[in-house]
Amino acid sequence: MGYRVAVVGATGNVGREMLNILAERKFPADEVVALASSRSIGREVSYGDGVLKCKDLENFDFSGVDFVFMSAGSSVAKEWAPRIGAAGAIVIDNSSYWRYHSDVPLVVPEVNPQALDAFLANPKRNNIIANPNCSTAQMVLALKPLHDAAKIKRVVVSTYQSVSGAGKEGMDELWAQTKGIFVNDTPTPAKFSKQIAFNVIPHIDVFMEDGYTKEEWKMTAETKKIVDPKIKVTATCVRVPVFVGHSEAINLEFENPISADEAREILREAPGISVIDKREAGGYATPIESVGEYDTYVSRIREDVTVENGLVLWVVSDNLRKGAALNAIQIAETLIERGLAARAAA
Repeated sequence: MGYRVAVVGATGNVGREMLNILAERKFPADEVVALASSRSIGREVSYGDGVLKCKDLENFDFSGVDFVFMSAGSSVAKEWAPRIGAAGAIVIDNSSYWRYHSDVPLVVPEVNPQALDAFLANPKRNNIIANPNCSTAQMVLALKPLHDAAKIKRVVVSTYQSVSGAGKEGMDELWAQTKGIFVNDTPTPAKFSKQIAFNVIPHIDVFMEDGYTKEEWKMTAETKKIVDPKIKVTATCVRVPVFVGHSEAINLEFENPISADEAREILREAPGISVIDKREAGGYATPIESVGEYDTYVSRIREDVTVENGLVLWVVSDNLRKGAALNAIQIAETLIERGLAARAAA
């Protein structure tokens, strides 16, 4: 007998991708339930070759459910994750709400699976595991093997984040503005602070007192929690007119010497990474190539001549997959591999 699984926020971009990946990876589930708010009751979402009808989160009985994948925002996660966890299910939450709680592991399975050990060993655990921010997830995949080899001191990252990171509304706005411009309609920003079509916006999430945005703060705090609290991180996060796929230009400073050739070979062996790095036109990955793929792509590996022991990387990934849905499914798979005593599995 397999696992009972529920997806909360099943009608959203990430929720739909979770259902796709559960089917693609043949997750050992005997039952998968799509959950959403009351206004989406009965709405159909795809799962493998079939469809699921959404059920109401408010009235769903979580007793006997093993895994709950949540992608319904921080307010829903704040209210529902503890309640679901108390019913015995493992909650893997994609919102930012639980990421910074000291008793909640923040996990990228290829990077820090050991964070799950204490979780599994704790009989008083709250049954909540956090999924990192999409831009953090792809970055730490590239950072961790290099950190193990030469110890990273400082990270300077500029992100180029697709509109799907802002949900369906962000994708709809880019589409509507792009079509409108070709018929001389004046673009009207709604989801974003400025026109996104044929533009870039150096602003993701709210501004903080120090001038950084919350998205930039997330990358700093999460990298420290996942990889090493001693790493210094500064980020500039930019929204770009791309539908799916986040890109990052990353400058790294190391304590110990490491060459571009050494880094290239280390990354070729790293889990979840594909290196595409030919020093010629087109010899690199762009967001288009990442769409629908599991791997995070690393290109443009070169030495940073402005600092001692420095490297520069270009990293791209499907933000709806590794940056969200795929990572959540991989967390559950890792728990199973590490001997999670789920109620319904035998």
